[in-house]
Amino acid sequence: MTDYDSPWKTTIEFFFKDFLAFFYPQAHAEIDWDRGYEFLDKELEKVVRDAELGRRYVDKLVRVWQQNGEPEFVLIHVEVQGQHDSDFAQRMYVYNYRVFDRYQRKVASFAVLADNNANWRPSDFCYELWGSRSGLWFPTVKLLDYQRQWEQLTDSSNPFATVVMAHLQALSTAKDLPSRLNSKVELIKQLYQKGYQRDAILALFHFIDWVIELPEDLDQAFWQELTTFEQENKMPYISSVERIGIKKGIEQGLVQGIEQGIAKGEAKILHQQLTKRFGSLPDWVNEKISQANTNQLEHWSLQILDAPNLDAVFADIKE
Repeated sequence: MTDYDSPWKTTIEFFFKDFLAFFYPQAHAEIDWDRGYEFLDKELEKVVRDAELGRRYVDKLVRVWQQNGEPEFVLIHVEVQGQHDSDFAQRMYVYNYRVFDRYQRKVASFAVLADNNANWRPSDFCYELWGSRSGLWFPTVKLLDYQRQWEQLTDSSNPFATVVMAHLQALSTAKDLPSRLNSKVELIKQLYQKGYQRDAILALFHFIDWVIELPEDLDQAFWQELTTFEQENKMPYISSVERIGIKKGIEQGLVQGIEQGIAKGEAKILHQQLTKRFGSLPDWVNEKISQANTNQLEHWSLQILDAPNLDAVFADIKE
């Protein structure tokens, strides 16, 4: 089974606003995006480290603010589930109440069901004993349902329409390699035709290339066709160096590419948060952000919550 954990994790981080707009538009509409948002994955690991139940692709915890003027933040827990799991609903319940207990803030739990079982649709976990009731009801999206909306997905400008199409094609063409090659080529061509910026094209390209994996001979055919398409349309977005890093056979290149993608997304969010709170940023701050790794970026994002000024945010490393 192809491991989709890393591409889903990276893509949600890069396109988080688009993720909510596509799957959960009500939440997207009621979030104050001007106040920024913050991923709390390391905090989530601490909260639920002894509650690991079942196999999933990825889970995320995000701090956001509502547009209703409430001063306190709220939390979004996202779980992308890759296969049928009888304990899934219970895990959603456990994660929700543990996160609530840790932060004493409202928690919205969302599930993306990425498996290939059309009949499996968990949406709640509850129990009752002697008049005492407890439970969680959570909205879900089933990726298989989008198979009936292919035309709408093709026409959509939301990046997660491409993510859904790529995931569905990965499931449906697992045993049909010629169709797998054709679908991969078509999805990549659509990226170039939708007018995305180069960084968005590269992020989606990595997702498609990972989930729709090809054997070596078809992979070479894919790159040849892509090169021809780029030359004909004068769109040289994927350089030869990037292609080497993207290839599945070079594991180190993959890991570095994923880490760089995550760091880039976190750096962008940190820059937005700092600008929102402190105004225009001096050169030394921009330099620190551009050179930082993911651990440093996450640490500084937490420092913003209490720091009275920029010096305090970067107190541990500023020379």
